[in-house]
Amino acid sequence: MGAELGPLQRLVVSLPTFLLAIILHEVAHGYVAYRLGDDTAKRAGRLTLSPLAHLDPLGTLMFVISSLSGFGFGWAKPVPISPWLLRNPRRDRALLTIAGPGANLLQAVAWSLLLRAVALLSGSSLAYALAIFCYYGVVMNLVFLVFNLLPIPPLDGSHVAAWLLGVRDLSLVDRLAPVGFVALILFVMTGAFSSAIGAVVEPLLRLLLHGL
Repeated sequence: MGAELGPLQRLVVSLPTFLLAIILHEVAHGYVAYRLGDDTAKRAGRLTLSPLAHLDPLGTLMFVISSLSGFGFGWAKPVPISPWLLRNPRRDRALLTIAGPGANLLQAVAWSLLLRAVALLSGSSLAYALAIFCYYGVVMNLVFLVFNLLPIPPLDGSHVAAWLLGVRDLSLVDRLAPVGFVALILFVMTGAFSSAIGAVVEPLLRLLLHGL
């Protein structure tokens, strides 16, 4: 469905879903942290849907460039977390970590349900435009879900892996973040990124869009 769009059209259609995907991802982290005793994100003004509070200039630029070249991907500023303020730091760090990917999963499901509703409409140009928009909403959120669960610092998956492995030093992942970030940039710049992410996203996409 998305392959029929040109680069500029693809950027225009996917930009709103990209913004919503990364904003709700970060707000979910901050809100769950707040509910668990850490109000750092709230005090920093990050529990808001305003894009200005979450956009990372480099991450947004990467999305624009990658969208025009065929595969849109970017990131937002991570919400600040103070693990020592959590009531049960080890357990709560894992809970607030999976909140972000969880928000993307819920968005992907919501977009897929909306797409099914749109599919019931007549074959007008408006219905087709809405279907394309919903389709990119599903794809964008599935990509963010899978990408963020990679066990590479500073991604959410690295915190989950540390928790599963019983790592007691909660700051270890954060200290490894600079090295992991360089590795991620190199990974994204290679064809291996699209292949690895696509291998997981495509089955999930078929599952959510089954019958459409």
